[in-house]
Amino acid sequence: MAKNELLRSIRDALNIDDAAMLQIFRHAGREVGQSTIAAFLTSENQDGYIPCSDPILGFFLDGLIILKRGQQEGQPVPAEKPVALLTNNAVLKKLRIALDLKEDDLVGILKLAGLTVSTHELTALFRKQGHKHYKECSDRFLNGFIKGLALRYKG
Repeated sequence: MAKNELLRSIRDALNIDDAAMLQIFRHAGREVGQSTIAAFLTSENQDGYIPCSDPILGFFLDGLIILKRGQQEGQPVPAEKPVALLTNNAVLKKLRIALDLKEDDLVGILKLAGLTVSTHELTALFRKQGHKHYKECSDRFLNGFIKGLALRYKG
């Protein structure tokens, strides 16, 4: 899934406005202008489009975690450690942390989107890559999760 599309979907699902977007990036140690955010949110075929890279999406998700949960003691500001590659599994994990979602919450959100998943399948998505029970999170699954978030938070 394109990172710009993912950023738009998360923003829409969680009802995040422009002011909150600026604040989220600030929490991650990034000063991003309103015009840059607007460029990230445009489609690839529109004028002013700027591709959203993995590090930028990573800063957004880290800032969302800090906004929702607060800065962890002794942890560096996210800007000090940009993410080189952001997988769907990492996006799912960061959203889970930011929104303080437990297993039952995740199952309920996925159910809202019409996806049925067992506890074992769910935990496999949060394992480290290379673990024998690790499962890669597909674009379809991540899209379904974000759709479920939108249904949960928008009603």
